Amino acid sequence: MAKPNYAFAKRQRDLAKKQKKEAKRQRKAESDQTVPATEAGDAATSEKTGEIEPARGPSASPSGLTGD
Repeated sequence: MAKPNYAFAKRQRDLAKKQKKEAKRQRKAESDQTVPATEAGDAATSEKTGEIEPARGPSASPSGLTGD
């Protein structure tokens, strides 16, 4: 009976892992390119609805509490 070639099996697993990571990286790169367009669309819709965001001035504390 022939003995298993563990080095070959490991190399094949590593190559499959690299291919999978590369495919994932490409998918992420494609989705990152399309995200700014949707964010710009979201900003335009919030302006149309008239939503008002709370003002954050230099005197406003992050917790909303005064130091007095």
